[in-house]
Amino acid sequence: MPFATVRNAQINYEVYGDDGPWVALSPGGRRDLSFVRSPAQLLAAAGYRVLIHDRRNCGASDVVLEGAEPEFQIWADDLHELLSQFGALPAVIGGSSSGCRTSLAFALRYPSAVRALLLWRVTGGHFAARRLANQYYTVYIEAARQGGMAAVCETEHFRERIAANPSNRDRILRLPTDQFIATMTRWRQYFLEDADKPVIGASADQLRSIAVPTCIIPGNDLTHEHGVGVAAHELIPNSELHELFPVDEDVDLVPPEVWSSRDAELTSIFVDFLQRSGVYPTSSVSVP
Repeated sequence: MPFATVRNAQINYEVYGDDGPWVALSPGGRRDLSFVRSPAQLLAAAGYRVLIHDRRNCGASDVVLEGAEPEFQIWADDLHELLSQFGALPAVIGGSSSGCRTSLAFALRYPSAVRALLLWRVTGGHFAARRLANQYYTVYIEAARQGGMAAVCETEHFRERIAANPSNRDRILRLPTDQFIATMTRWRQYFLEDADKPVIGASADQLRSIAVPTCIIPGNDLTHEHGVGVAAHELIPNSELHELFPVDEDVDLVPPEVWSSRDAELTSIFVDFLQRSGVYPTSSVSVP
């Protein structure tokens, strides 16, 4: 399992493909890189070189619970540094849900480093902001208030991070409880303040400023409402809208496994889009 030192964290990563244009994909939620491994492998088979990684605080990478900016901006800065280490910029940047937010943050901060965007399950609206703020931050704030950092270690997410990377336990326990609560409270507030934006993480004017070709596949649940993806498409000038699940389910979250079952179709859309956008692969192998 290879790791790279990225700013102040050890980041677990995988690369698929030996040559071709670089693509970076990020999963949704706080999920590990396995959730984008299948589309990465399919893109590599089609002639692209694909980087996937565990973002800090996710997967087997280091837990580093600090930072003044939104967590998805920190992830975007990490990705830029990681891609720079590979000499991979400019690259195609893509992701699902929180990976989509990371991709948008990357494009807004580093526009010259992006060749195209691949966005699926775009997140926005009051329901999504409240639900995700609670899921990502409030539950850990409450754990810390009740039992300090030892209690944070016992939450499901951080227990899994320790199992994947045992050194994470010491990093978590060394962090002062009040500092942890302040960081999580700040990150939560960024989410809540974005509830009225077209998508979480970007204003209408920011979306209009994105000039690179952008492929958008809307989500299909209350957290990733179809209309949010449509709104992003209407605001990003050089964007295309493609459908995989055109009808929203009346559930908080459609299981990611449902989306994974359509990875071949998802990747086929991306390959066709990239070729028409002038990002040509090194082979003509078609996605099954």
